[in-house]
Amino acid sequence: MVQVIAHRGARSVAPENTMAAVKMAYDTGADLWETDVNTTCDGHLILFHDETLLRCTNAALRFPSRPSYRVREFSLAEIHSLDAGSFFVDTDPFSQILKGNIDKETLSSFKKETVPTLEQGLLFTKKMKWKINLELKRYASEHHDADLPDLTLDIIYRTRIPLNRVVISSFHHDWLLQVKKKEPGIEVQALVGDNDTDPLDFGDFGFPAYNANALLIDPDQIRDLKARGKKINLFTINDPETFAHFASLGVDGIFTDFPQRFAAKS
Repeated sequence: MVQVIAHRGARSVAPENTMAAVKMAYDTGADLWETDVNTTCDGHLILFHDETLLRCTNAALRFPSRPSYRVREFSLAEIHSLDAGSFFVDTDPFSQILKGNIDKETLSSFKKETVPTLEQGLLFTKKMKWKINLELKRYASEHHDADLPDLTLDIIYRTRIPLNRVVISSFHHDWLLQVKKKEPGIEVQALVGDNDTDPLDFGDFGFPAYNANALLIDPDQIRDLKARGKKINLFTINDPETFAHFASLGVDGIFTDFPQRFAAKS
């Protein structure tokens, strides 16, 4: 049975990578949720996808004189002062407000959402006896984040979440090797297909699991991966027919922005 993986939480009906999105994803019955680990300038790990704060927060209004809005140039205290929910109400990224699928009280509550820390996400997952996929973010402009895998593991240990409830993934495969060497008890998954045009590159097929771009993969590649004994998860699928097609090909998991569409049907 294919696993339903809530991409950045239930981001179609709540601000992505916030605790509101995580809680909604849990309520849908998704098998696990995926989130992004990013770093503040003072070394704290937060759950945030983008390299800059502009799309998902009010950083430009809160700090109008800053020369840059890169996440890693803000402190944790500064990031916690931001509104990380109003953008969803203002932009309606998946047209779910327009379609009447989110009530006014819920929309109003989004304005109180902040950017969560990695520890918050892990503790919620532990409390609910759920599972989390942590994507370690690496940007071309960053040169001081080599310790991100170790810092992530430190917080995992600190929260005492069972290791079998944590998956670590990344497009930076050296980090996955680093994690596996230090902590064999945590599953790692290699991301492939960072853009929508270049062919998928599975390298020497050295990882036990691959998270691949659904726009680029074909049935023969899926069959080959399964024949090699690999786990294969696909991102990001929101269309029911496409979901059913890949499920019929035997993929192990599907990342979706709409876990509410698929969790009960998987």
